[in-house]
Amino acid sequence: MDLDPVIQTFLIEAKEQLEEMEEKLLSLEQDPGDTEAVNAVFRAAHTIKGSGGMFGFEHLVAFTHEVESVLMRMRKGELAIDQGLISVLLSCSDHIRLLVDCTGADGENISGETGQASQKLVNKLFPYGGKAGQEHEHSGKTSPGPGDIGSVDNNKPGLERAESGTVSDNWHISLRFNAQVLKNGMDPLSFIRFLATVGDIKSVHTLVDNLLAAGEAFDPENCYLGFEVQLYSRAERKDIEEVFEFVRDDCTLTIIAPHSKTEEYITLINSLADDDAKLGQILLQVGALTPKELESILQTQMAMPAEEEPVKVGELIPAQGVDKQVVDTALNKQKQSRERQAKSKANESTSMRIDAEKLDSLINLVGELVIAQANSALLAKQSRISNLIDAMASTSSLIESIRDNCLKLRMVPIGQTFSRFQRVVRDISLELDKDIRLTTSGEDTELDKSMVEKLVDPLMHLVRNSMDHGIENAEQRLAAGKPEYGQLALRAYHDSGNIVIEVSDDGQGITKKKVIKKAIENSLITSAEGMADYDIYRLIFEPGFSTAETISNISGRGVGMDVVKQNIEQLKGTIEIDSRPGQGLTMRIRVPLTLAIIDGFLLEISNSQYVLPLNSVIECLELSESSDIKTINRNLINLRGEVLPIVRLRELFACQDRPPPRQNIIVVRYGNRKGGVLIDRSLGEYQTVIKPLSNIFKRLDWLAGSTILGSGEVAMILDVAGLFKNADLQASGKNPGLY
Repeated sequence: MDLDPVIQTFLIEAKEQLEEMEEKLLSLEQDPGDTEAVNAVFRAAHTIKGSGGMFGFEHLVAFTHEVESVLMRMRKGELAIDQGLISVLLSCSDHIRLLVDCTGADGENISGETGQASQKLVNKLFPYGGKAGQEHEHSGKTSPGPGDIGSVDNNKPGLERAESGTVSDNWHISLRFNAQVLKNGMDPLSFIRFLATVGDIKSVHTLVDNLLAAGEAFDPENCYLGFEVQLYSRAERKDIEEVFEFVRDDCTLTIIAPHSKTEEYITLINSLADDDAKLGQILLQVGALTPKELESILQTQMAMPAEEEPVKVGELIPAQGVDKQVVDTALNKQKQSRERQAKSKANESTSMRIDAEKLDSLINLVGELVIAQANSALLAKQSRISNLIDAMASTSSLIESIRDNCLKLRMVPIGQTFSRFQRVVRDISLELDKDIRLTTSGEDTELDKSMVEKLVDPLMHLVRNSMDHGIENAEQRLAAGKPEYGQLALRAYHDSGNIVIEVSDDGQGITKKKVIKKAIENSLITSAEGMADYDIYRLIFEPGFSTAETISNISGRGVGMDVVKQNIEQLKGTIEIDSRPGQGLTMRIRVPLTLAIIDGFLLEISNSQYVLPLNSVIECLELSESSDIKTINRNLINLRGEVLPIVRLRELFACQDRPPPRQNIIVVRYGNRKGGVLIDRSLGEYQTVIKPLSNIFKRLDWLAGSTILGSGEVAMILDVAGLFKNADLQASGKNPGLY
């Protein structure tokens, strides 16, 4: 069933919030003093709880509220951030993700097992002061009596009490009536009595300083009294202010929130959306100020003499009884919001959600456009009409730009994939009892979204194997003169139209003797004599191969590395091994940027046309005339002093007709090596739309796909690495050829 678009948006945004939550929790484990990370985690949980409440997802809201209670204590500095706390919160983050997945248009679908898991995690939160823990803490508190009020300054009503550090769960209301209030028909005591309707008056302290100071000038029709009132109430600030609505012009009123309200204001301020709001608007939103109080502050500011330096609103607000900590939090929120707004505006032109199916459809249409353009260009060339040829050249240039821009739409940075491994490395490190630290680089490197998704599993296998097999335990590392902690690195970069992803560690590398021994035991080889290190290392990709002496939950079952190789090859990529015994290991994955449309190099063999990926082509030389090339034997050539293997496509394809008198050699790069491809004729560059092949071709690893030429004919796209692999096998007598 299709989800409501609003709920679909909630699910997407909730998962984004959870990703940020996990990322910040992991960073807190390394830097417990990062207050912004704590705030970010709290905001993520609060946003999910608030959004879930809008849709009535009660179980999600209830569980997230428990997590939020602990996060609140973290923000106050009441909890020491350690590995144990982070582990519990990461488990809670995982569980919130599960609860989000259980939501939909029909509400929540929470199984009994999921409910039990929620309760177990709530129990784990309890020692850190979850909701139940906080209620227990507050259960013994009693409201302070009249003696807690402290001294009062007539000129600054109520402020000294707020600054004295006295903590109270009561509202403190400071009243100073004007002398004319009685003459205006108002009874000051009636407002005190009415105040009792919105709460429980704990104490009233009457101030008589003005009465004593009047002396002989005493006027019985004037009011000389002031009051300090302690009120216990769950009412909001504006509700208390409304009690004095009819006497606001005849009194000075200061309302100071209880300590619990101050904390609530701070929480609400930090959870506000990043709007470009002014300080007063922020305090109005959370209820720390009332509209009339804000109006009074603004009037005071405007009444200041023009020749004096303007007083900022933030300096006047505390005089209204708002805690300075609340004002500072609002000022900090205002600053952060403006910074995020500025960053968002800078990126808003590039931030847009597009349905993946629509994007794929667009890419397919552009592919068909490229094929149609090639056909039109061929017809224009055959017509020999110069104006038509020029027009098609302009059209071709525009279509090429459209193609490139469409492909960029599918490009995503690999950093999002790298970030998920921070959690993986942390959890496996704890399981293996090893201190392993992950570093990443090249997070901005982009590649096709479909490629990113298919690379996750191979990378996961490589990371787990590096941690389990490669990196030694602390004792072994210290004995080898290495740091106690192991280093794991994920790197990405572009190289010749491909993307390269490296998984490196500073462990013990691959032990050749172990590999050879296991390979002989498994009958993969009879002897390693004459085998290069590279070929020996690649034996680890054989099915069922493992050098692990014990089986663990991490690796050692002989399943994984062969799957890695298969998955990479399905992406038309290669995997290379760079082992440094005793120093470390690097697994290097090389895959094309995209599997949709590429620039190709068109060539001809025996009247059949083929395409090589252009990013693999280095140069093209004519064999018969070039003095740069000297033939060593049928499998090797000397190119300017560099010995290169050569693939003779006519022999590999078993062509029966005679070759042309002049043949060409295309020098190509495959991985870290170079080679030559002997062809009949080169036809130049050609935009290629890759079409998938049927399953009957799946064993032909020298084919990367097919394409439709402008003439309507089908041309095979050659895989350079596959060609040389098959040529090597044929030269060694292990493979009779491609057919």
